[in-house]
Amino acid sequence: MAQQRQLTGFRRENGAVGIRNHTIVLPLDDLSNAAAEAVARVVPGTLALPHAYGRLQFGADLDLTFRTLIGTGCNPNVASVVVIGIEPNWTGRVVDGIAKTGKPVEGFSIERNGDLRTVERAARVAAAFLRDDSEKQREPVGRHEIMMSIKCGESDTTSGLGSCPTTAEAVDRWIDAGGTVLFGETTELTGGEDLIAARCANDEVRKRFQGMYDDYLAMVERSGADLFGSQPTQGNIRGGLSTIEEKAMGNIAKTGTKPVVGALEPAQAPGPEPGLYFMDTSSAAAECVTLMAAAGAVIHLFPTGQGNIVGHPVEPVVKLTANPLTAETMSEHIDLDCSGLLRRECDLTEAGDQLMEVIDRTVRGRLTGAEVMGHREFSLTKLYPSA
Repeated sequence: MAQQRQLTGFRRENGAVGIRNHTIVLPLDDLSNAAAEAVARVVPGTLALPHAYGRLQFGADLDLTFRTLIGTGCNPNVASVVVIGIEPNWTGRVVDGIAKTGKPVEGFSIERNGDLRTVERAARVAAAFLRDDSEKQREPVGRHEIMMSIKCGESDTTSGLGSCPTTAEAVDRWIDAGGTVLFGETTELTGGEDLIAARCANDEVRKRFQGMYDDYLAMVERSGADLFGSQPTQGNIRGGLSTIEEKAMGNIAKTGTKPVVGALEPAQAPGPEPGLYFMDTSSAAAECVTLMAAAGAVIHLFPTGQGNIVGHPVEPVVKLTANPLTAETMSEHIDLDCSGLLRRECDLTEAGDQLMEVIDRTVRGRLTGAEVMGHREFSLTKLYPSA
């Protein structure tokens, strides 16, 4: 029944569909955070996205920051954007990138204006944007128009047995309906990367995926560090996962059974072909979700064992767990308790039905636990030190 109920969303100027309607204030760099947050205080209802980077970056690292900032502003869950930067050139680059969607966007630079004048001017525009955005109406939409992303966190033995297979049910159903799903966590495929390679739709995708995986592992090895303790994490170890291979099997379990039709750079939007896409990302929760939101994902499924609490300011994060202790002690963070699957109170199809119902309610506007609890982790990925 969950799949038959009408979904609604916000159709943007370029035809993309979002499930939230945010007016955001986006700082270009760390120096502009204070002004962006001041605008959000002056105009309640707008959403500032402070972050730590944006100064003296170069090369691929700078390109990724621009791609993430522009992609965040382009996300269909965003109705309009006010961009604030320290100087006009890079600020204008972000504004121009977002403007290609057709949505309202305006930029302000602090140099030769100061914080007070910048905040006043930006707040006036933000207030006008917010008024207009408040009139935007939901309309009927289809699953094929809604991009989903997935990631697991604080995994334990119940993740691979329960919450990840339940997520796979939703992933397969979403793709069967013509939708697009993103997955990543490059290092957490270790020991099972051959399973993903075997599912790549063709040799070109397989070569691209394998190259991304090999490059990431080579970077880790060049550091000379022992990855144990980071992969698996301390929470994973506490939850009974002793090796990265065990963790990888649970991670891969949530990706379902469909072919991998593309391999994306971090924060890269997928092509027009629907289906399952790999994105080369860190396994850090906030970084991964931020990159996928920048690629256009508007709803995120997050199976957890020990109880990861990450959220995102733009993309709602749906949490599910098959760990009954987590479901009881961290109930304010959990959107679906699927521990009944492990108690044999339901089968996997029924658990998938339950998750689809939660997804549909979230699409139609119901807030997730992360949204209610104010979790708005916006974390840029940095590739190397700045100049």
